[in-house]
Amino acid sequence: MKAEIQAIMNESIAMNQAMLYDDVQLDILQAVVNQLVATFQHGGKVLFCGNGGSAADAQHLAAELSGRFYLERKALFAEALHVNTSFITAVGNDYGFDAVYERAVEAMGRKGDVLVALSTSGNSENVLRAIAKAKKLNMIVVGMTGVSGGKMDGLCDLHVKIPSNDTPRIQEGHLLVGHVICALVEKAVFG
Repeated sequence: MKAEIQAIMNESIAMNQAMLYDDVQLDILQAVVNQLVATFQHGGKVLFCGNGGSAADAQHLAAELSGRFYLERKALFAEALHVNTSFITAVGNDYGFDAVYERAVEAMGRKGDVLVALSTSGNSENVLRAIAKAKKLNMIVVGMTGVSGGKMDGLCDLHVKIPSNDTPRIQEGHLLVGHVICALVEKAVFG
C-alpha cells in the first residue's frame, strides 16, 4: 500500500511541477489576479460556481476572499452561488438543475463583475449556462478546468487549465491555483 500512496503523491507532484513551468498558464494566472484586483478596487464582486468537489472548492475560495486569507482587512464581496439551498432547490424544482447557476448569475451579477466557473471536465451544463448568462451581462468569466477545457474552452475570458485529465489531480490543482489567487489578490488590494 505504501507504493500506491507514493504513486498518488507523485502524480500530484508531477501535475504541480507541470503547472509551475507552464509559462502560458502562469501568464493566465497573473491575468486572473490582475482582473480580480481591478474588480474589487472598483467595488465589484466575484461569484463562484461548480458542482460536487468543484462546489466545495468554489465555496472555500469565496470564503478566503470574503473572510480573510492572511491579512486582517476589510471583507471582499465574493460568494459561491450554491450556498442558498432554498434558492437552489426552488430553481431546480421550477426550472431544472441546469438553470440554477444561470438564475443566480442573473440575480447577482452585474457588468464588470467576475464569474469564476469551476468544472473538472469543462462540460457541466449548469456551469456552461452560467457562463452564457455572465457573458450577456458583460461580466468577466474565469474558467478553471482540466487540461482539455471541455465545452468551456473558448467561452472564458481567462481559462486556467490544470495539466491533468484525472479529476482528483484537477481538483488539487484548482485549490492550489485558488490559494495563489487569494494570496496575491489580498496582497495587491490591501498590501
